[in-house]
Amino acid sequence: MQANTTTFRKRWSNAKLKKSVVFWIAIGAVLLTLFLGFTRGGWTTGGNAASMAEKAAAGAVVERLVPICIAQFSADPQQALKLTELQAITSSSKRVAFVKEQGWATMPGETAPDSKVATQCTNQIMLSAQ
Repeated sequence: MQANTTTFRKRWSNAKLKKSVVFWIAIGAVLLTLFLGFTRGGWTTGGNAASMAEKAAAGAVVERLVPICIAQFSADPQQALKLTELQAITSSSKRVAFVKEQGWATMPGETAPDSKVATQCTNQIMLSAQ
């Protein structure tokens, strides 16, 4: 009875895979690698990387321009009066519009205020006023 039983190692070495089985195993391995790479491995497409880089650059620019807006607010001769007016406004969008109207969010050399700078500047002014 023991003469007919073969070990797993012998059966494995004697196994012969067909080309179609090898092909589908390879396709499965490639798909699994792609799935794990893009979901867990941190891989990204070129377009997605470019989009993330643009967002990061825009955020960095706003971050660098907000101190200029704060400085322009601080240099305003009627700063205390305008701060009181700003605090009296209850809507955040109207506060941003107020900061834009005052020209604090308009950077030197520019003709129009930047909305993102105005939003962040308004937030900073309101935080510092508390």
